[in-house]
Parts: sequence; C-alpha cells; structure tokens
Amino acid sequence: MDNRKHLTDYVTQIVSTLRDGGAKNVVVSPGSRSTPLAYAFVKSQDFTLYRQIDERSAAYFALGLAKAENRPTVLLCTSGTAAANYMPAVVEAFYSRIPLIVLTADRPPELREVGAPQAIDQLRMYGQFVKWSTDFPVPEDNEEVLRFVERHTQRAVSIATTAPFGPVHINVPLREPLLIDFDQEERKSTFVKRFGSSELVNSEAISLLEETVAHSKRGIIIVGEMKPDVQMEHFWTFARKLNWPVLADPLSRLRSNVPDACRDLLIDQYDALLKSEVFKEKVIPDAVIRFGAQPVSKPLTLFLKAHRIEPFIVVDESPSFRDPFGGSSYHIQASPEVLWQEVQVEGTSQLELWITANTLSSKQTERYVQEESDEGALAGILFNEMPSKSDLIASSSMPIRDVDTFFSKTQKDIGIYANRGVNGIDGVVSTAFGIQAANQRPAYLLIGDLAFLHDQNGLIISRFHEVDMTVVIMNNDGGGIFSYLPQSTVEEHFEHLFGTPTGLTFGEIAKMYDAEYFPVRSREDMIQTMRQPKKKPIRIIEAFTDRKTNTDTHRKLWKRIDEELSTKW
Repeated sequence: MDNRKHLTDYVTQIVSTLRDGGAKNVVVSPGSRSTPLAYAFVKSQDFTLYRQIDERSAAYFALGLAKAENRPTVLLCTSGTAAANYMPAVVEAFYSRIPLIVLTADRPPELREVGAPQAIDQLRMYGQFVKWSTDFPVPEDNEEVLRFVERHTQRAVSIATTAPFGPVHINVPLREPLLIDFDQEERKSTFVKRFGSSELVNSEAISLLEETVAHSKRGIIIVGEMKPDVQMEHFWTFARKLNWPVLADPLSRLRSNVPDACRDLLIDQYDALLKSEVFKEKVIPDAVIRFGAQPVSKPLTLFLKAHRIEPFIVVDESPSFRDPFGGSSYHIQASPEVLWQEVQVEGTSQLELWITANTLSSKQTERYVQEESDEGALAGILFNEMPSKSDLIASSSMPIRDVDTFFSKTQKDIGIYANRGVNGIDGVVSTAFGIQAANQRPAYLLIGDLAFLHDQNGLIISRFHEVDMTVVIMNNDGGGIFSYLPQSTVEEHFEHLFGTPTGLTFGEIAKMYDAEYFPVRSREDMIQTMRQPKKKPIRIIEAFTDRKTNTDTHRKLWKRIDEELSTKW
C-alpha cells in the first residue's frame, strides 16, 4: 500500500507547525532519508531554505542565522554521522542560548541495531546539550499520531524559545518509499496558540535595585552579551539616571550607535585599565549591577574575584546562574529591558575618575593603531574603516580580545558578534555567513589562521546563496593566544604542542571560491586594501603577522597605559 498520503500529512504537519511557531529559516544538507521533510519545506514556500552540503558547517550557519535574528532556525539532515556532525554547533547553541530546532531523519525502529546502513543510535544523541529531545512515531494513517506530531513540534519551539533559549532535537523515523504528494492540500492545524510567561518584574527586586543605587557612591554597571532584539535606548535612559560608569563588553551592543549624551558613561577601555594595580585600587566599587553574561575580559573577572563586592546583582532572563567566579550575591530573573524601564531612582558614582582614565587609555590605544603594524593595530584599522550599517564577527582567542581592546565606542551602526558559549574556534566562518544572511548587510569576519583552517568548508555556502563577506585572516602561522599564556615559557616544547605552525597561506583557497584576495604586510597595506571598493561577493584579506611581535607590542601598550595612570595618580 502506498504511504504517500499519510507521509505527506505527517511531514507537512511538522513543517506548518514550525512555521506557525515563528521559524522562517531552514538549513538543509542533502541526504536520502530526510527527503520527505526537505520536500515538505520546499512545498510550504513559507521558509527561506539554505543549502550547505557539510553538516558541521550547516549547523554553525544555522546558529549564525538564529543568533542574528533571535528566532528559531531549523536544521535538517539525513541519518547516521550526518547528525553527529551537528554536535559542536549544538553545544555552542546550548551554552550561548541560541534557539535551534534540530531535525534528524532516522531509520524506522525495525532497522535500528540490526546492521542497516547509515543507521546509528540517534535517540538523545546530543545528551545534556539540548533543552529537550524526542523520538517521533513513524508516519501512519492515524489521527492520533498527527495530533501528537503537531503538539510536540509546538512543544519543541516553545522550549527552544523559553528563557534560557537553546537547541532542541526532534528525531524523525521514516520508512520507504520517501516521496510526498506536492499537490496534496495542507492539513488544517488543530492547535491554535501558545501564550508565553509573564514578563512582570518582582517588586522586591525593583526595591533592591533602587536601594542599592541610592546607597552606593562607587557603583559600576557591567553589561555582557545582549540579544539583537533588545531596545538599547531603554538601557541608556536607565544608565543616565544612575550616572554610573558602564563597562560594556564588545558583544553588549553598546559600543556602537552610542548617543552623544551617553558617551562619557561608556567605559570601553576597562580591560586595559584593570591591568593597572594603581588604577584598580582607586576604583574598588561598593556595588555592581551586571546584565547578561560575564564579559570577555579576564582582568575584569580577576578584579571582581579579588574584591568580592557586596551587593553584586546579576540580572538575567534565565534562572540558570552565569556566575563563573561565584561573585554574585543577588540574582534577578527578569528581562533586562523590562527592568530598565521600572527602576526610577537616581544615583552617583566615581564617574569622573573612570572618564579621565578612559580618555588617557583611549589616546594611547589610538596612538598605537596609528604607529604599529601588529595584529592589534591592523584590527584597529579594520574597525576604523568599517562602514556604518555593517557587522563584525570575531573568532575566539585573540580576535575577540583585540575587539575588546581596539573597538572604540562609535556612533556608527556596527553589530558585533562572536561565539562565546564555549569559546571555540570551530565553525566561525559558517557562523559569520549565517549572521550575514540574516542581517542582509556587509559583514566583516576577523579570524586567525587556525580558526580559518577549522572551517574552510564554511565558504561552500557562497556557491548556493548570495553573500557579502570580507574575511580578515590574521596569519601568524599558529596559535597566537598561547604566546600570552604560561605555556610559552617552556620553549623546548611550546612550538610543537601549542604554536603548531602549518606554513599555510590562503591565496589558493581564495581562487577556489572566486574571491578577491589581498595579502597585507603593513598598516599601509591594510588601509589601502580596506579603502578599495569590494568587487566580488567574498574578499579575503590575509594579514601576515609575527606571534612574538604581537605579544611584545600588546604588552608595550598595556605598560604605556599603566605608566600614564601611575603618573596621574
């Protein structure tokens, strides 16, 4: 008996429920067992469908889409190791709170554990790294099965988009034949609507914040990564009332589009300032309010850990504690945006001291970018030359730290993104393309040579979809960040185990993907290259740098800043 009718009802029910739940993008990797679902997405015409033949890259591309839109993105693959290749991106999505809906096609129960080809145990294969996992029943001519599929698909979307956001996994067993009926009408939904939880803030929490502000004389605000749909103008209204210094992580969305009236509040040099022992002693706070995740800066973390400030209030939409050094004394589960509008009290703090120090540090950083040719200076040139209405994606390791140091507050509209859930260097190229696809504006990826090698396959997406990407590869022939760590003192084994030079350059990769290619060996080269009109969808700028020089010049900058602060105080 032909199962086409009930197979069509089954897969189109999944797809229509995902659509009704708010998903608009699906990333598909080709495979036989997932054929009915792939055809169902095409049939619906309500999704933007992206193709990426490498499942590992596909998952990171989907992660980039979901990160930029803060909306669930669907991932679809066939059975077997295809699904296993999603794991790194699923882990990143879990810890960075990105809503991915992972659909893995599977063999039916009778073909599991019997030696059937392309069949592995896919049940709960992502373990604790998804918020929820389910194994669907096989399609059959049964109304109860369709109702189950509809409600559990909606459940998956609901769980993925409830704080903390995160990935969910639906395993879908399918029997052959695998073709659907494109002319068959869509089955009417029997589920109507889901209502989310209330966003009212606890009145006791508001009182705590207002009392903290009223009694503090040296308070600081720390802002970690913020979601792209948060209205930051509400934050600036809140910050202006408090009149506290704002230590803004590069992923906070606060360093660009900075209102004139709030420029002095924004401390963008805190990472360098908190390397100075003299300055740290001057600014020990008597209260801290942090929104979002703990920032990238290690000096900030060490400073907070050393002084154990009380009260230390963390505001986070999730009950999950993001408190890596055990410093918080209060946790307020609430949308930061709602809370910003509720707090009414005005405050005072050591703002002038922070402003003076920030200005001194900024001048030294600007001078550095104008004089040096190391990775930090070249990154600074990239940031200065980026146009408004563009996006910056930074790899982990040194790139995100150079963003923290050299991306100064600006009135330009520049979004900044990075994968900081687990801080890995894999999948960065694909994530960047996903962000560019979501935002539909020019994107600039700052990445090291090893991270680029990890995800060369991310460039494959450019063969199937329109892109607008500039990739800036800092090629120091190895792992640059290790030169700043204690491992570098063991010279006998350092290069072999940590430096890991490959001797590879990327001109031929650029040719393979018909990309513009520019080798850069000086700051003048970088300025000239950045100012040339981009002529192809992908531009690759390969900046050749030296790891020892990078380390020495960075440390020279920090020493300069420390000396100036010590002279001042």
